[in-house]
Amino acid sequence: MFTGIITHIGTIQSVRKTGDWIVTIAAPGFTRGVVVGASIACSGVCLTVIKKDAKSFTVQVSGETLKRTTLGEWKKGACINLERALKVGDELGGHFVSGHVDGLATLISRKPVGDSAKLTFKAPAALSPFIAAKGSVTLDGASLTVNEVRGDMFAVNIIPHTLKQTTLGVRKVGDSVNLEIDLIARYLARLNEA
Repeated sequence: MFTGIITHIGTIQSVRKTGDWIVTIAAPGFTRGVVVGASIACSGVCLTVIKKDAKSFTVQVSGETLKRTTLGEWKKGACINLERALKVGDELGGHFVSGHVDGLATLISRKPVGDSAKLTFKAPAALSPFIAAKGSVTLDGASLTVNEVRGDMFAVNIIPHTLKQTTLGVRKVGDSVNLEIDLIARYLARLNEA
């Protein structure tokens, strides 16, 4: 379980494509206290640490994850958002995030609004009913508040701090991001089916 509050940006150090991918992520300062077996949200995807040293950690990525997320586009030198798993008693600054990506959203518009940026995304049609104005959404691991919804499009406002501290600051129109809908919305929808 995560909160969607990004604490570091890591850099892909190596990608070994054999069956599952073995990916090493450089993250000096982040790895202190991380143990083998720990769950790390890597651009919103919960991955298990299989090896680590003082400056990097390694994860194994399955074919299913590669197929359903942006991780299949990872290359050496790419930057990704990082967050450690939530511990009981930690501050919950964002919202409950599982690290189980529901699909990909595509950035269709980016406009300055004051010092912030308004980013508009197109969600997969099957996921758009779960996205509500003033509700929460997770994009590349970052917990965000939805400002408006129009059909399968939704907009978020990104403040300068978040633009600088996450990879959302460098996303361009046409880029895909990992989308996780709010857990509460998912379970409410399931209850309504019963």
